[in-house]
Amino acid sequence: MRTLPRERRYETLSYLPALNDEQIRRQIAYILDQGYIAAIEFNDTSEPTECYWTMWKLPLFKATTVQDVLYDVGECRSEYPDQYIRVVGFDNIRQCQVMCFIVQKPGSSGGGFRQY
Repeated sequence: MRTLPRERRYETLSYLPALNDEQIRRQIAYILDQGYIAAIEFNDTSEPTECYWTMWKLPLFKATTVQDVLYDVGECRSEYPDQYIRVVGFDNIRQCQVMCFIVQKPGSSGGGFRQY
């Protein structure tokens, strides 16, 4: 049995191969289908001790489709191409973050959402 290659891990999904466009769409669809509120955050580091990331905008309260969220992800990527960007799902009933995943790592060319 072999260990994983030595590389930086970020969130739970970072132990899987990089998410492709369809997988990102499906994760965002899950956030919206569960009634969670999507938000986009960015930061220059992904250190585990870095609890507070900068929000791209207010949470996307009115986002009803995956395309609404992906549009804002694309805008954030174009303005901050050298930052880590993640999509977050907030549960407004429990008042907490229930999931998040990174959609952009600085300098990475594989995986991630490409603006159409």
